Amino acid sequence: MQVEHWDRVGRFAGYGAALAMSPYLLVKLSWVIGALLGLAPIGEGFDRAGWVLLNTVTIGMAGIGIALALALVRPWGMRIPGWLVAFCAWTGAGFLVSILPFAVLSTVLDAGRGKAADSGGDDPVMPGWEGALIQFSFIGMGLGLALAVPAYLHRRWPEAFARRVGDGAPAAPSWTAAVAGIVGLIWAYWAAGGTLGVARPAERDTNWHLLTGVGALWALAGATAIWTLARKSASRVPHRLLLALGWLGSGSLFAWSSWKLPLTLFVAVAHPSDAALPENLAVAPVLHCAAIVAGVGMARTLVRSRPQVTSSPRTFPRTPPTSWR
Repeated sequence: MQVEHWDRVGRFAGYGAALAMSPYLLVKLSWVIGALLGLAPIGEGFDRAGWVLLNTVTIGMAGIGIALALALVRPWGMRIPGWLVAFCAWTGAGFLVSILPFAVLSTVLDAGRGKAADSGGDDPVMPGWEGALIQFSFIGMGLGLALAVPAYLHRRWPEAFARRVGDGAPAAPSWTAAVAGIVGLIWAYWAAGGTLGVARPAERDTNWHLLTGVGALWALAGATAIWTLARKSASRVPHRLLLALGWLGSGSLFAWSSWKLPLTLFVAVAHPSDAALPENLAVAPVLHCAAIVAGVGMARTLVRSRPQVTSSPRTFPRTPPTSWR
């Protein structure tokens, strides 16, 4: 793919991600306004204040997501500290690239069973059209960030994408890829129905299998990309494709396990009567810790693999390529 075409695709994806998240933002705004005016139902298990607070938080998250998507394509996004934009995009894309295939697969499976797709909403009486809009927003945001983030990184640090695998790249710490690969294989084993390390097999449902399988896929894809980038020999796989898979795979490992680890520890310590996890509560925290460490290590590998060269002002006007700002 030519550089100009790559950049156009990334910019289109960034605008598309911001546009796709807009229906979610509008739906949540309507819930808050409707609840305050007494015109809309309140979610089961919530009082008015709690329902408004919950949805106000999600409105803020949606606003941050839209701002992030625009920062990846607008000129002012190049003036924001690079580490901040990259971290937010890395984490957000890590969440959403797993949601994207999960939402598609769960919808297909539900349709095959003659059931309505799970909208993922907060209220059981939510109309189907609202659920469809919310699902569209998450899918669109995930797909948009998956394309816009690598394009932004290519635009801001072009020298990192100009190389080929094996062009004198320093050896990356292979332990990050090994740990990610082990975690991915265990999750793949669980997703396929394996019971070793699963304390409550009856608690597993289709959604659990799908999410675990998608997490395994991204862990293995990221591990393979990092391992390939660390090799001294050349590879036929495009360098930018390996970078994209490495970023998305490491982001998925970090984001999902950073969310699941506190939840798992809470269930292990508090033993709530209304929550039970299929995984063994001694094994799962170890895997999540390993996934977080591997995700951070893989990201550091990708950052450090950028060549230390001087870029002309015309190519890179505001941020020196040797500084991760």
